[in-house]
Amino acid sequence: MYARYQRALPKKWHGLAAVFTALGDEHRQRILLMFRRSEELTIKQIVDACPLSRTAAAHHIGVLRDAGVLRAEKRGKAVYLRPDPATVTAALNGLRDYIREEFE
Repeated sequence: MYARYQRALPKKWHGLAAVFTALGDEHRQRILLMFRRSEELTIKQIVDACPLSRTAAAHHIGVLRDAGVLRAEKRGKAVYLRPDPATVTAALNGLRDYIREEFE
């Protein structure tokens, strides 16, 4: 067993952890699944489609944005969101590389 479990996560894991934490919640998964290929949705569209309160939905959107899973662009008064598949792919690849390095 590695004693390094007790220490902080390595820096290369910080981005991975944020993505997996963001995707680990069912409400955030449902928000991500609202998008079709190349589709952008406004925050209002997502909030209106969620069974959550506006505050709760905004919190979950914020977690996805902070992790880089959703990208935002403000146009006029509306904020348009779109998934960033490259961020999720990079996290999955990072996990795969770690498993290969440590366990194979």
